[in-house]
Amino acid sequence: MECPCLSQKKYDDCCRPLHAGEKLASTAEELMRSRYSAFVKHEIDYIVETHHPETRSSVNKEEIATWAKDSEWKGLEILGTQAGSASDEEGLVDFVASYEVDGEEVNHKERSLFKKVDGNWYFYNAATLDPVKREGPKVGRNDSCPCGSGKKYKKCCLNKF
Repeated sequence: MECPCLSQKKYDDCCRPLHAGEKLASTAEELMRSRYSAFVKHEIDYIVETHHPETRSSVNKEEIATWAKDSEWKGLEILGTQAGSASDEEGLVDFVASYEVDGEEVNHKERSLFKKVDGNWYFYNAATLDPVKREGPKVGRNDSCPCGSGKKYKKCCLNKF
């Protein structure tokens, strides 16, 4: 069976040895892929255990289990990595995890920070990569300034911020 992390390897040759504790992730990306597969395979203990010791207390095992089991996992796409090789102490992995929950398709875009402790990789924290949505309409340089001064935006507030 193909591994859920979409590495093009068989699960038994990819993420299963990590889930079973037979092997440790050698890179941040490998840990990221194995954590995604752990959601798919409902390996909740693995997800908790691979959370960095400094931040593990903030993990809610029951919430993770519910999310993993209530979601239909569709795929993982690695967008890029920064550092995170076997010789690094930290690494970033940008990815999209696709899943469906309650009939709604979700493409969760995230940048995850991984750190090593005693030579082992751990997930530390993450930030979503979804674009910020503008509250109001875009203001052009030659439009009236939204502050109400009556001046063009380029002659008023454009350079104040």
